[in-house]
Amino acid sequence: MNDVQVIDLAREAILTGAMIAGPILVLVLIVGVSIGIFQAATSINEMTLSFVPKLIAVMLLVAAIGSWQLTVLVDFTRRIFERIPDVGG
Repeated sequence: MNDVQVIDLAREAILTGAMIAGPILVLVLIVGVSIGIFQAATSINEMTLSFVPKLIAVMLLVAAIGSWQLTVLVDFTRRIFERIPDVGG
């Protein structure tokens, strides 16, 4: 396995991780900012008010796109296993 293959593998791993985590992080960001604006407007300083909606939103999103995320991870894992013979030379 040469340097180009290692860099390509690292790039693919980073992109796969971003594809898996990206939608969840964007959703949590949007929900968190929305709740933060609501708390600032109403002067409510309850910690669970920001945690519970984020948790519910993440659970709903994972239920909606979890199968796609699993497919992406399984495809990446298969590609990794297919590259095992290249490591030995």
